[in-house]
Amino acid sequence: MTTTTLGEFIRTHRERTTPQSVGLPSIGRRRTPGLRREELAQLCEVSPTWLTWLEQGRGVSASGKLLARIAEVLHLTAAERTYLFSLAERLDPQHDEDEASADQSLQAIVDAIDGPAYMLDRQWDAVAWNEHALALFGGWLDVEGTAPAKPNLLRFMFRSPAARGLIIDWEERARRLVAEFRADTGKHAAQQPLAALIAELARDSAEFSKLWRSQDVVSREGGQRRFHHPRAGELSFNQVTLHMAQRYDMKLVILLP
Repeated sequence: MTTTTLGEFIRTHRERTTPQSVGLPSIGRRRTPGLRREELAQLCEVSPTWLTWLEQGRGVSASGKLLARIAEVLHLTAAERTYLFSLAERLDPQHDEDEASADQSLQAIVDAIDGPAYMLDRQWDAVAWNEHALALFGGWLDVEGTAPAKPNLLRFMFRSPAARGLIIDWEERARRLVAEFRADTGKHAAQQPLAALIAELARDSAEFSKLWRSQDVVSREGGQRRFHHPRAGELSFNQVTLHMAQRYDMKLVILLP
């Protein structure tokens, strides 16, 4: 955690937040028009000493719930909130609440692509896909809209017999996929819900467990992807993976013929 930068960011925005904007009376002489450290600590239900240490970059750790409260009190914009969580290297719990509205715009993006395309979140759950992707990955993406869990690429790869029949050179692709996943998750792998997903896959798949313990890391660079489709026969694509500018935890995957 870049604690000094995180502390400076919080202090600067604390000093920009007026007492009136958070429902506090502006009483007494102030060196700054913004909130006092004690006032922000009270509003966030932490001790002034802890907040002082956080602003001074003294190595204290802030949970995602507490960061969300700080963002709320300081009236951070969406971009500022994202930056706050990035500095703290924490997952924003608000992402789960925003999924329903975000999925509509993500779906419009993949629908506009003339070829298999899908969107993955940080857990590699598919949050949007088009008809071309559905036709290719029938054993993965053909789920009911009311299903309790989104289709997950790693669960499909390691727990579905359909994946082994569809993906040519399954063993090599599985090895690279786990290495790409480790690179993609970084320090977030120890946080929920990623930690639970990794534990589940390691429990249910000896192959995933072995590959995860190998500590291999590669970037998700794309390249040739070959499939043996049960109806269309052998297919070959060039994979391109792009990150969304405003939602860097989202990846757009496009398969070009």
